[in-house]
Amino acid sequence: MRSLLCALLFTCGLVQAAEPDFPLVDAQECRPRAGLPNFLGKSQLAFGSGARREVKVGYLGGSITAQPGWRVKSLAFFQQSYPGVKFTEINAAIGGTGSDLGVFRVQQDVLSKQPDLLFVEFAVNDGGAAPDQIIRCMEGIVRQAWRTNPDCDICFVYTLVEGMAPGIADGKFQRSASAMEKVADHYGIPTVHFGLEVAKLSKAGKVLWKAPLPKTAEERAALGDKVVFAPDSVHPHVETGHQMYLEAIVRSWPAIARVSGKPMKHELPAPLAAGNFEQAKLISIAAAKLPAGVAPLDPTKDAMARSYSNRLPALVRLTQPGQAIEFRFKGTHCAVYDVVGPAGGKVAVTLDGAAPKVATRFDSYCTYPRLSTLAVGTQLPDVVHTVRLELLPDAFDKAAILAQRKEKMDKPERFADRHFSPGGLLIVGELVP
Repeated sequence: MRSLLCALLFTCGLVQAAEPDFPLVDAQECRPRAGLPNFLGKSQLAFGSGARREVKVGYLGGSITAQPGWRVKSLAFFQQSYPGVKFTEINAAIGGTGSDLGVFRVQQDVLSKQPDLLFVEFAVNDGGAAPDQIIRCMEGIVRQAWRTNPDCDICFVYTLVEGMAPGIADGKFQRSASAMEKVADHYGIPTVHFGLEVAKLSKAGKVLWKAPLPKTAEERAALGDKVVFAPDSVHPHVETGHQMYLEAIVRSWPAIARVSGKPMKHELPAPLAAGNFEQAKLISIAAAKLPAGVAPLDPTKDAMARSYSNRLPALVRLTQPGQAIEFRFKGTHCAVYDVVGPAGGKVAVTLDGAAPKVATRFDSYCTYPRLSTLAVGTQLPDVVHTVRLELLPDAFDKAAILAQRKEKMDKPERFADRHFSPGGLLIVGELVP
């Protein structure tokens, strides 16, 4: 899935402008902190009870992690380093999403599969988020993980885009990674910044951020000592940029191993942020009051439901204006986990009987379906709230929206409908009758 990066984070309505005076952390490739004692302890014991030991590695992140790059390469590195172990991956990467969705889906997409190690990669897609939001979400991921499985080790990793490189080369992490470091410090979680070496080379004029890989010997020779990092200044080439990301892990591994003591149960200290998202829940849309005649789509009969069945086991589709979904919850935060795409329409979101807010479930990236989030309310009083989501009849110019990114409607019939396709509720709190 193609990443929408920071721009998409603003479309969900939960991301604010970053705080200009947030203190930036000094750039350091690896901060080992308490290490990875359980993962290393299990990996170094090549056999258990005469059978080959299995170690599971979870990868929670955006499209950079979804690529067959550092995720695949790091798993191969572990397999090479500990040949007596069977390493398996839990791929929980979704392009264009940040920690504000990751904190709600970590339980379903990763922790339910019992990882021994959890990598968390959101520094790029959290690039436009307010630091306090990043801290609430990242801390929520950590506290959920250790409450569910105190044997699971965690490592934060930070990627970069071209615009972040100058500040990193000058000795400071980007704002998103700096916020994440506060959480890592509080919980003793090791961190690896994949981009320090890239930023240094970029400052020296040795990185091509937006170029195809050379295909001929002549093209390779013309590069000299320059590295073609990515085709788009964001998503690294697997052969080059992602290899540099892997090398950051390899360089960091001895330091992480040195500080890792005996296997232990991770204990939860007092929270860093009182409003952290430890209580974040992903609740099936089927638990809400659905319109008459509307039921979860059958994955064996509906292609969209089948495509997203691993992320949204229940997916519904509102097709008639006036159809509405209603529910109540007690808590402080609510959003909707849905699929947007060519057939997206407009939805009226009514919270606690206030004036409805209209949300368009279509944007300039909607030439294909993708997972997204629709904000309902955040930092709310911890009381019972009522929500109504109504499909509107409003027509709008999809061609003009696509033209913002020089995209076009390939087949007008794919864009003719105006639907709403939710599959989950993202709630900090509890759904109530």
